[in-house]
Amino acid sequence: MLWQNYVDDQLLATKVVTKAAIAGHDAAIWAASEGFSITTEDIKKILASFQDSDNLAQNGVTVAGTRYFFLSNTDRVIRAKKGTSGIHIMKTVQAIIICQYEEPVIPEQCAAVTEKLGEYLITVGY
Repeated sequence: MLWQNYVDDQLLATKVVTKAAIAGHDAAIWAASEGFSITTEDIKKILASFQDSDNLAQNGVTVAGTRYFFLSNTDRVIRAKKGTSGIHIMKTVQAIIICQYEEPVIPEQCAAVTEKLGEYLITVGY
């Protein structure tokens, strides 16, 4: 799979996602948008947060050096916000998709795009 194509064509091309990355559950970054300085440490912490939502509520979510205020989560999704921007994160079978949005995009628009790709990856075993 060409992961960069997913970032560019399925996420950024929608214009509701401003920055995005796809990584494996081992925290290896498979693809990221230009200028998105997410680290493997960020991804490790995010993956651990799926198991510990109390930590999310206390510490928020840090992505690419920016700390976001935790909004909500499920067993597959984490939502967080800072001012007029936010992040939507989805965990699939083998991957994690991290998408950032900025005003005038509303959170639901970013969520729909992120989860659509996530659901597709789940159906193909990723």
